[in-house]
Amino acid sequence: MHTKPATGGRQEYVEDVDHRRDPKTGTGAGMDSGTAAGPGVARGAFVFSAADEERRHGVRRMKATATGLLTVVALVYVLATWAEHTGAGGWAGYVAAAAEAGMVGALADWFAVTALFRRPLGLPIPHTAIIPTKKDQLGVSLGEFVGENFLSPEVVKARLHALGIGGRLGSWLADPAHAERVTAEMATALRGALTVLRDSDVQAVVGEAITRRAEGAEIAPGLGKTLQKVVADGGHRRAVDLVCAKAHDWLVTHGDSVMDAVQGGAPGWTPRFVDRKVGERVYKELLRFVTEMRDMPEHPARGAVDRFLTDFAADLQSDTRTRERVERLKSEILARGEVQDVIASTWAAVRSMIIAAAEDEQSELRLRVRGSLMSLGARLATDGRLQDKVEGWIEGALVYVVTTYRTEITSLITDTVAGWDAEHTSRKIEAHIGRDLQFIRINGTVVGALAGLMIYAVSKALGA
Repeated sequence: MHTKPATGGRQEYVEDVDHRRDPKTGTGAGMDSGTAAGPGVARGAFVFSAADEERRHGVRRMKATATGLLTVVALVYVLATWAEHTGAGGWAGYVAAAAEAGMVGALADWFAVTALFRRPLGLPIPHTAIIPTKKDQLGVSLGEFVGENFLSPEVVKARLHALGIGGRLGSWLADPAHAERVTAEMATALRGALTVLRDSDVQAVVGEAITRRAEGAEIAPGLGKTLQKVVADGGHRRAVDLVCAKAHDWLVTHGDSVMDAVQGGAPGWTPRFVDRKVGERVYKELLRFVTEMRDMPEHPARGAVDRFLTDFAADLQSDTRTRERVERLKSEILARGEVQDVIASTWAAVRSMIIAAAEDEQSELRLRVRGSLMSLGARLATDGRLQDKVEGWIEGALVYVVTTYRTEITSLITDTVAGWDAEHTSRKIEAHIGRDLQFIRINGTVVGALAGLMIYAVSKALGA
């Protein structure tokens, strides 16, 4: 054995197999070519911890105790047999019989215990060294045992039903501290996911999705139905009121500009004062018209706007030429670079908003999530139907995983065991259960001696 320092000052003990070299490859027995002890131990080799080494010391002490007891029984047998032949009395026969049976029991149990881990006395006796030679079969059997007894749908359902997960989960979530903890973990996971995602990739996907969806869907009929409903409800009148009010205010503020525009469009041969009079007249009439339209809800111009919008809404839904013109306009707008930039920047804005909300413990997002979790927990803790539904979902999910991936789960056991080095496996197992197995040898010696004494006593009593 040799030791190597480990993290935290703890020492780990690695089984030293370097001294057993293969004469052809030059590698240690039980190790793959090109590997060495320590971090490069062959696939499946175990690292012995200080606790494992202490167990092995305990196994060696118990081996010495069991062997010492066998030696004592053998010595007693020799002395009792000698005493019997020298006429020491009938008691010597009883002692010799007990000692003889004790030796047989001790040897039989020594053979049985030793046969688990190695060949007794190095002899190629059949059905010995069971763990090293049958390691892979044991791994397969263990995997099948786990699959049949732990990963069956019936066992999973029964175990989950006995746990009462729905009620327990509800009571747990109803606690504000637990709800806050879940909310914090969800926020951390959300931030992590958003951090991992590349903005350029997401922006490209979002932009393509929005553009493709907009190009693939005809918008004219939808716009027509919406406009028709707005006009029918009178919702457009506020827009008309706003336009009229803004137009009136603009005319009042920019009267000179209107009159200059009218005068500038007059023929050159007309007198200037005539142009001014015409400009003032046009301005006054325009201002009067806009003022009346603003102040009179039943103004004829407003009715004309209503009729125009109604007809336009109908054309958007049924007129082919109008629909085609709207689609062309839509395509032209989507093709503009500034529109694509706005679409692409949507993800960055949404991402920043979500991250900020996830990091702020008092954000509306986290408060709502926390409140929803507590509400769900309170309901789940008291509503039996909801508990049954949640438990049914969980059972269904786990049963699906078990039935679909049971082979993969059990293969983890069989493949792991198959990858273990046979000798190291035997030593590792012996370190954990060897001490108890040595008690079998001790018990075998004692029980054998008692059985031999009883058999000898019965035989004497029957005159054998």
